[in-house]
Amino acid sequence: MKAFDPQLVAKYNVAGPRYTSYPTVPYWDNTTFSEEGWINSLNLHASQDSSNEISLYIHLPFCESMCTFCGCTKRITKNHTLEIPYINAVLKEFQLYLNQLTFQPVVKQIHLGGGTPTFFSAENLGKLLDGVFAFAKASSQTAFSFEGHPNSTSKEHLELLKSYGFNRVCYGVQDYNETVQKAINRIQPFEHVQQATQMARDAGYESVGHDVIYGLPFQNLDHVIHTINQTIRLRPDRIAFYSYAHVPWIKGNGQRGYDEKDLPTAAVKRKQYEIGKQLLLEAGYVEIGMDHFALPTDELHDSMLNGSLHRNFMGYTSSKTEVMLGLGVSAIGDSWYGFAQNVKTLKEYYAALRNDKLPLLRGHLLNEEDLIIRKHILNLMCRFETSWSDQNLRFPQIPDVLIQLKELEKDGLVELFHDRIIVTESGKPFIRNICMPFDLRLQRKLPKVQLFSMTV
Repeated sequence: MKAFDPQLVAKYNVAGPRYTSYPTVPYWDNTTFSEEGWINSLNLHASQDSSNEISLYIHLPFCESMCTFCGCTKRITKNHTLEIPYINAVLKEFQLYLNQLTFQPVVKQIHLGGGTPTFFSAENLGKLLDGVFAFAKASSQTAFSFEGHPNSTSKEHLELLKSYGFNRVCYGVQDYNETVQKAINRIQPFEHVQQATQMARDAGYESVGHDVIYGLPFQNLDHVIHTINQTIRLRPDRIAFYSYAHVPWIKGNGQRGYDEKDLPTAAVKRKQYEIGKQLLLEAGYVEIGMDHFALPTDELHDSMLNGSLHRNFMGYTSSKTEVMLGLGVSAIGDSWYGFAQNVKTLKEYYAALRNDKLPLLRGHLLNEEDLIIRKHILNLMCRFETSWSDQNLRFPQIPDVLIQLKELEKDGLVELFHDRIIVTESGKPFIRNICMPFDLRLQRKLPKVQLFSMTV
C-alpha cells in the first residue's frame, strides 16, 4: 500500500463542495432565477439535440426508519397509504412540465432515488412508470436504475422494474460491523445483501452496485477492511466507496445523535480510504472519478476510457442528456444552462401542484463564466485533467487560479502546464481541493459559516 502523508491530510482537510454541480447549491443566484427562465433553458434542448432525449430523477422520499448518516430529504413513516397520493403528485408535476416544453421528450435515463424507493410496492412503482410512459416514450437505448435497500428489495421489485427496462440497481451497504450499524441505525446482515445481490443477477440486471462509507461513527480500520473484503466476495460491478459527510446542521438528518469525538480522525479516515482502495484495486476494480470503482466489464469503466463519463446530482453516470428533470420533493433538475430544486416538504409540494404550479423552491441560471467553469470542474472530476487551450474554455481569472494551484503542485498533487492541469495519482484523493481554485463563486465569497462537509 502506498504511504500517505499525514501532514498533507491535515493541510487539505477543509470544508469543500463535492461538486455534483457548478455553481454549488449554496452559491445559486436565486434573485435572477424565474420559472420562465428555467423553462426557456429546458427548451434550448430542442434546438440542439434532435433526439429530444432527457433524463428523469424521481425522488421517492419515504423511509420506514431513520438512517442517521443520511443527509437526504426523507419522510420517516410506516404508513404505506401515502404511496398512491405521492405517485399521482409526481405524475402531475411531470405533466405540468410537458405542457410547457416545446419538444416531445424521449426518456433515455431514469433514476429512482430516495428516501427508499423500495418503500413503495412493486405494483405502485409499476403505476408510476405506467404514468411516465403514458406521457413520454422511452429511448431505444435506455439506462434505468434505482437505489435498493437490501432489507426491503424483493424479487417482485426487481422483476417488475426489469420489465420496464431497468438494468442497474445500487444497494446501500455502508458497513457490516454491528456497532457501526447500530450507530447509524442501519441494521442489515451480510446475508441480506448477498441475497439481494443474487436476486438482481438472477433477474438479469447488467450492473449491481454497492455503496460503502468510510469515516462513520465508531468505525475503525478493521471494520473497513472487513466490509471491503465482504463486498469483494459478492463482486458487485460498481462500488461507491465514499467519505461520510458530517453535516449535522442540515435540517432533518439524525447526525446529532453522536458527537464529533465518535468519528475517526482525519488521519484515520484517510487511512481507511487508502487501505480500502488498495484492496479494491488488488481485487481487479478500476478507480473511476472520485470515490468510485468498477470492474473492467462494467459500462462505467468503458465510459471513463471513451471520455463519456459524466457527473451530476445522481453521481457518476456512463452517459448524459442535456436535460434532466427532477421530480418529487427536493429533486433537482438540470438543463445544462440552469438548475432548479423543488420544495422540501410534502405539504408545500402538494400545495403547489393543487394550484397547478411547478413546486420550485430555488434555482440558478448559468452565465457565460459559469458554463466555462462548469466544464473545467467536470473535466477534473471525471478525467482528472482539464485544458484551456481551446479559446472557448479560457477565462480572465486563469492566472489567479494558477497561483492557487502552485501550492498543490508543490505538494505533488497536480502537474501544471501553460494551458492545462493534470491531477497526479497522489492528488486524486484531494480532487475536491483541486477543484476549489476554479470555483470562482466560492473564491469571491468565502463562507463565514461551514456550508460543506470536510474534504478528507
